[in-house]
Amino acid sequence: MFARIGKMFVIVTLMATTGAHWALLQSVAWTTMLADNLRTQSVTEAVTQTFDGDHPCSLCKAIAAGKKSEHKTEISSPSQKLEFPPLSAEIVLLAPRYFQIFPPANIFAKSLPQKPLLPPPRNFFV
Repeated sequence: MFARIGKMFVIVTLMATTGAHWALLQSVAWTTMLADNLRTQSVTEAVTQTFDGDHPCSLCKAIAAGKKSEHKTEISSPSQKLEFPPLSAEIVLLAPRYFQIFPPANIFAKSLPQKPLLPPPRNFFV
């Protein structure tokens, strides 16, 4: 029970932080507008009038106002700048004086210092 409530809370929080609630409300507004327009107009006229943007309903206007007010609060928040201390000298990388490439290690069984155990270990799963 509590896990289901927690998951629903996470989903609602993610929707609110990503702005999906505006998309959901806009979908409801378009569906309502399309249903209202279909009562008096043909399908092509109703779809055109619903999605052309020239005939917004009251819910569409409220959604646009809510989006605008939400963007204003985001812009007015002060941003923090990262400040780095100035460098007094340039960084110089020098190659080492002596450089030697070692041969790769031999990983074959012949190179091992100890011989394998006799008899071999038994399998645990047999």
